[in-house]
Amino acid sequence: MIIEVSVPMLPESVSEATLMSWHKKVGEYVERDENLIDLETDKVVLELPAQQAGVLVEIIEQDGATVTAGQLLAKIDTAAKAGDAAPAAAPAQAEAAPQAAASNAQAGVAMPAAAKLAAEKGVDVATVQGSGRDGRVLKEDVQSAAAALAAAPVSPASAKPVPQAVAGDRAEQRVPMSRLRARVAERLLQSQAENAILTTFNEVNMKPIMDLRNKYKDKFEKEYGVKLGFMSFFVKAAVAALKKFPVVNASVDGTDIVYHGYFDIGIAIGSPRGLVVPILRNADQMTIAEIEQAIMDYAVKAKDGKLALEDLTGGTFSITNGGTFGSMMSTPIINPPQSAILGMHATKERAVVENGEVVVRPMMYLALSYDHRIIDGREAVLTLVTIKEALEDPARLILDI
Repeated sequence: MIIEVSVPMLPESVSEATLMSWHKKVGEYVERDENLIDLETDKVVLELPAQQAGVLVEIIEQDGATVTAGQLLAKIDTAAKAGDAAPAAAPAQAEAAPQAAASNAQAGVAMPAAAKLAAEKGVDVATVQGSGRDGRVLKEDVQSAAAALAAAPVSPASAKPVPQAVAGDRAEQRVPMSRLRARVAERLLQSQAENAILTTFNEVNMKPIMDLRNKYKDKFEKEYGVKLGFMSFFVKAAVAALKKFPVVNASVDGTDIVYHGYFDIGIAIGSPRGLVVPILRNADQMTIAEIEQAIMDYAVKAKDGKLALEDLTGGTFSITNGGTFGSMMSTPIINPPQSAILGMHATKERAVVENGEVVVRPMMYLALSYDHRIIDGREAVLTLVTIKEALEDPARLILDI
């Protein structure tokens, strides 16, 4: 019996998807629930498992194709058994197979960071053996290939053309944006065009939080099975500030201001596909341990491309940590339809004045970008001051003052 493999119903607000790479070839046996192909949307990567076991007899849409819900992708012969000879491919399909294999080596298998580095180094990603999931080319693979290319002399007779424009030693390579990258670009432009964005700054003495963490981190990890980081303290401090100034937790809908009676905090996380912002729902009801566990789970899911649409949907306020990459100060962009975002930065020892004396303290610059259409400077500044005071005196978080 021949069954059809079609694009499933896509999540709400997602109209189309891109086929990343087939995990099976024509003629190969497929187990039930085995993943056939990854579908990349502008928000998440979806897996398409086989509904029944059988032999994959036809692939209709190749890697890199743009597809919509219900579109036919492939056919499976459920009567065929493992080890059965593959049916003869149609002439057109047989002719297209080499082309599909070639495009598979070039389209969709190189991660964005790897593709960018390949363009800079003049490396043809089609010749790089990927070590990532399902053979995807990682940044490290490109680095190794570039080193080998530089070390090995190439004679004119053995040189192969690469898909790049070359003017002397000034190589260029054109790489299409992933759906996620294109969506991020669209939303950032939307944010700047529709919001009246201002940013206010402050600095926080991280010593109290660092002392608290150093004192209890071992006991904490032993008790809860997760490491005690700094982000959970910032989430708690942000929630405390949002409770005092609800308009910072609100959003604009036309000419209305929507005040949210809940605190869904987005945490910006870097992933191989780009920046994602999964949501801590009802963060005010979460313990420090629950926050740390949720962030760790999201980081793993982001790395493996397993984030679901519901993980990324919603949010009333966001936190981003540029300090992870060494940033000293920045102006984060609001994530629509939210009205504010907190930016963390690198902690550096600096000379500060305390009680008339110059002392050295681990200091961090904080930035709060806000939509001035509904948030006045007073509320924005006091929100950031509240966050600063909570971090410098963590007992405030316990006493709710």
